[in-house]
Amino acid sequence: MFENTKQVIQRIGETDQLYLENNTPALALERADLRLQLVVFSNLRQEQIHFLQEAVVLLEQARIEHEEMPMSLYLNLSLHLAKAYMLYFEITKEQRFALITQQILKPLSQHEHSDIYFFLAYASISRNEPALTRYWLGKYHKTADFNLELLQQHHSFKQIREELWFMKLIQSKLH
Repeated sequence: MFENTKQVIQRIGETDQLYLENNTPALALERADLRLQLVVFSNLRQEQIHFLQEAVVLLEQARIEHEEMPMSLYLNLSLHLAKAYMLYFEITKEQRFALITQQILKPLSQHEHSDIYFFLAYASISRNEPALTRYWLGKYHKTADFNLELLQQHHSFKQIREELWFMKLIQSKLH
């Protein structure tokens, strides 16, 4: 077992104990994030799905249970939830998980957050929706946190790298 994995498992135990004392949205976010890290560390599909299910429950509960929280924390919970569903998509190739991601994040797009736009583009291309992919990438491109390297290297955008509009999008950020 990798040292990182042991540290994550140890921290899960610690945060689960903290949960018994006082659950907060920030604690739920950390607990879910730790489980998402285990998904990435694991090579077993059954394990990955188990950790994803736990993460989704923690994130969904935190978004619903706690009426009062800063918007930045709510956005973080939502983005982690989107990440969990897109990991589900990557593992299962079931498009319904990309659709769920869109349903979670589209109402939050008014916040003009770069990660929201990126995940909406990622979900759109995963669902083979080229017009929506282009729309969300255009929004992502205009944000201060636009990550050119991420966009160029992310496997899901491979199929559109040769399209003229995508090359123009990339070129505009190179200059």
